[in-house]
Amino acid sequence: MAAFDKKKPKVGLFVTCLVNLFRPNIGFATIRLLQDAGCVVDVPDAQSCCGQPGYNNGDYDSARSIAKQVIETFEPFDYVVGPSGSCIATIKNDYPKLLADDPNWSSRASDVAGRSFELFSFLTDVLLIKKINVRYPGVVTYHDSCSGLRGLGVKRQPRALLNGVRELTLNESPDTEVCCGFGGTFCVKYPELSRRMVDDKIEAIKSSRADTVLGGDLGCLLNIAGRLQRRTVPIRVFHTAEVLAGMADGPAIGEAER
Repeated sequence: MAAFDKKKPKVGLFVTCLVNLFRPNIGFATIRLLQDAGCVVDVPDAQSCCGQPGYNNGDYDSARSIAKQVIETFEPFDYVVGPSGSCIATIKNDYPKLLADDPNWSSRASDVAGRSFELFSFLTDVLLIKKINVRYPGVVTYHDSCSGLRGLGVKRQPRALLNGVRELTLNESPDTEVCCGFGGTFCVKYPELSRRMVDDKIEAIKSSRADTVLGGDLGCLLNIAGRLQRRTVPIRVFHTAEVLAGMADGPAIGEAER
């Protein structure tokens, strides 16, 4: 673990499984944003999945075991921050419920939950960042993920940061708050319904006349990017952290390395 400067917030980065496996650039962008904002950032090697798949499918014993491991790993930090409303909502909202009846873990779960934040909420609501000096020449539309929006109240925060990006135009699409059809294991259990939902999302995105889709949850963005490519719609997809960190100059989500 890094040696911390006591004058700076000590942030433990919760990377998330999808970022680690499919889009590490989001993790690097998150680190850059946090460090530029004056934080000391560490990425604990011992972190694992947040346990949401098991929790959502009724495997509460496994979810509790994972929750305890995550709590223990991130307790030393001032804050837990992740580029995912989905995972952070699990830590913040579900861990205290999962461990409410465990006298050894209930208060620990609540304590870590209270110090856990989705990235854009942390930047704007905790660090009070109003503008990031970066440019992105393009017309973008934003997709609100269900977990970030409904679980954590993340909506105005990424838009406030994007509105300060030079050469970026934000065009809202219809039904921006409607689910894209990913929903974790939902898309596996109900593939036909999921496909219909993401097709509706694609039509809404197209109507915005944007050349780029942004969002704060990689699961949603992978789903949208995959459907855009299968339908040969030439709209690129990035995590908002990549744009804000000035790291959206390479292949977009779902594109092959050049």
